[in-house]
Amino acid sequence: MPTGVVFRDAREQLFEAAERVLLRDGPSALTSRAVTTEAGCAKGVLHRHFTDFDGFLAELVQDRIAGIDSRSAALRDAAGTDTVTENLTRALTGLFRPVAVAIVGLVTSRDELRARLRRTTPAGVPLLTEATAMIASYLTAERELGRLAPDTAVDTLAPTLIGAAHMVFADRKGTPPQADAVRGVVTAVVTGAVSEPL
Repeated sequence: MPTGVVFRDAREQLFEAAERVLLRDGPSALTSRAVTTEAGCAKGVLHRHFTDFDGFLAELVQDRIAGIDSRSAALRDAAGTDTVTENLTRALTGLFRPVAVAIVGLVTSRDELRARLRRTTPAGVPLLTEATAMIASYLTAERELGRLAPDTAVDTLAPTLIGAAHMVFADRKGTPPQADAVRGVVTAVVTGAVSEPL
């Protein structure tokens, strides 16, 4: 393996290599050797930037979770525009890209990784927990605007939407669902709460 390869942003290149392995071969194939081979670097590059492989995986997951913050702000800002169903359909479709679905599988398959992530996400499944908070924040904003019924149980509706959408997207080998399939799930979940045309 070449050791003289220059990496401008080694961490991000290693993260991207890990995602390619994860998408192509699944969580069980994700090893430090597989990642460094995919990245085209020596194994020592990974260990120079991370304490160990589970530390690398934890930082990968946390980095991808951090991306939910910007999505959350954009979704909250969409409250009061378009329809609740369309906003949720777009948000869930953007959230459950193949990498995110694969990362959920990775988290649930590795005990040590989950234990490390418990330091920042003490309950639920990391990534899904933060996604649920994003949806809950949006639903709260829509309830305050009167587009959801005042008695809407946001803390129940948000995880229901995340769980139902995750099931639609969870086939790692299949093609992603069409927007109509996601919209159908959203409509079924929010029908009783929405105070406007779906």
